[in-house]
Amino acid sequence: MSTVCASCLNILVFLTLQQRDPMLKRDGFEDILEERRNSSDLKYALRCYAPVLYKGVTPCKANMLKNIVLQSDQLHYVVNQVSQESGEAPDIIQEEASVILEEMAHRLQISTVRFFAFALTKAFKTLFQHVCVNEEGIQRLQQAIQEHPVVLLPSHRSYMDFLLMSYILYTYDLALPVIAAGMDFMGMKFVGEMLRMSGAFFIRRSFGGDKLYWAVFSEYVKTMLRNGFAPIEFFLEGTRSRTCKSLTPKLGLLNIVIEPFFKGEVFDVNLVPVSISYERILEESLYARELLGVPKPKESTSGLLKARRILSEDYGSIHVYFGQPVSVRSLAQGKVNRSKYNLFPRHIPRKPMEETQSFVNDTAYRIVRLQEDNMVLKPWVLMASLLLQNLEGLELSVLTEQTLWLRGLALSYAAFLDWPDHAPTAKVVSSSLALHRGLACVSGGRVSLVVGEPLGPVTPEEALFNRAVSVLSCASYRNQVLHVFLRPAMLAVAMHTTASSKKNEVYNCFSFLWNMFSNDFILCPGDTVQDFEEACYLLVKTGAVQMPQQDIEMTDRAVLWTLEFPKVVNKFYSGKLSCRRILSEI
Repeated sequence: MSTVCASCLNILVFLTLQQRDPMLKRDGFEDILEERRNSSDLKYALRCYAPVLYKGVTPCKANMLKNIVLQSDQLHYVVNQVSQESGEAPDIIQEEASVILEEMAHRLQISTVRFFAFALTKAFKTLFQHVCVNEEGIQRLQQAIQEHPVVLLPSHRSYMDFLLMSYILYTYDLALPVIAAGMDFMGMKFVGEMLRMSGAFFIRRSFGGDKLYWAVFSEYVKTMLRNGFAPIEFFLEGTRSRTCKSLTPKLGLLNIVIEPFFKGEVFDVNLVPVSISYERILEESLYARELLGVPKPKESTSGLLKARRILSEDYGSIHVYFGQPVSVRSLAQGKVNRSKYNLFPRHIPRKPMEETQSFVNDTAYRIVRLQEDNMVLKPWVLMASLLLQNLEGLELSVLTEQTLWLRGLALSYAAFLDWPDHAPTAKVVSSSLALHRGLACVSGGRVSLVVGEPLGPVTPEEALFNRAVSVLSCASYRNQVLHVFLRPAMLAVAMHTTASSKKNEVYNCFSFLWNMFSNDFILCPGDTVQDFEEACYLLVKTGAVQMPQQDIEMTDRAVLWTLEFPKVVNKFYSGKLSCRRILSEI
């Protein structure tokens, strides 16, 4: 690694971490359910709703939007191209395009939105203690919507995500988003159509080589974006994360929404990362079973009705953090030469250029990283991390002590931790155990994971399966804190593996680990050096290492730090685990 700009990188890393410091830069939260608990739900649903739109445009009717798409030059070009390739008449291909669009398009109706506002208020007040939103983020979003087309990019951990997003925007009198949804929901009688009438548009999971479908889909999305009829919402991860760990971003839709900027059809596009954090996930046991090979239940209205039993459960709090709008124009400055787009007619579809694809990929990773940085972590994620390293159980007093220690370490690494003010640690731990009593219990002063009670005699295989469900459910919470410790953990492994204090040698091993795990974690392309310097900064900050000149050395304090670290690190130092196993468990 070049050492010429090491000092500059240290300053950059310091400033980056300061920007993520929860005490300095992160917004506070307001509980939007508090007012709902003290006022009429019907009055809330039927209130005056008059959102400010992009540059004062008039709301566009669904039929008008479809006509604009069907008459577009790009779609006509593809229709004629497909007609020549297939031998079918252009009118027939045009009719196929119309059918595709009819199946796909949303039909947003305020009456359906009001119904959902009423129903979701009832459900949320039953399911959740609090739904907390950063109002400063809402104010930034309101301003962004009026200036440029907006794309909302929420994290995706639950089916509840897109309902929650629309509910919040309705609550704050913001323009409701049009939401990309999978075709799976169309199979739900009545519910599918109601989702369509609340702003969902439906797309296939895979297009294959279907030129016509891709043309209709991309033109539909770009038409909504160019005209600013509504914010566009989709999940960069493509699907719900069953492990609650951020997934590698999918680039298809992001390519589509950024293209109008490259072609000069809009001045700018604002990308808004949204972090949705659940204290208790509705689908926790379902995810664990899917990871163990149990087929995913098909979305159906009957399945939704059967799920009513969850209304008797307590799912704690939700935190929704609307991040700073990210300007595509600012990001692309000096990275993409937009003049190349003037060399071809705009209506002719073209494969993205290499520099464009690289830019979109880099942007996607940085958006997901922003989502991670603003994920609110509850005390349970720290407790789950400790319990998973002690599967035989822990004394309650030891768990309490280690949770407090891990809290301090997480905060020193700029974790966004929601810890009750002025509450004794013992009370915080007991409250978390009560909420997650389906995963952990206290017996005889000892905390251990819960294995579901069998209804009758079980085979050893069934007992093992039940145990695995419990462990994987707990792991889904532990995974929420991985991004906080990832970079320091890789540096610690690199230092031990190289058995050298030379910074360059440690960096080479760190770089190897970085590349090996780049598909397992959100590591932004080209950020190896910056991530290394960030890890160094954090370990120096916590007193684990010191860096005289070009060396990295473990401090005396690091010996105690190692003893306090979860058991996996002890196994690592004893040589019982490989590097890959270490990072998969930390």
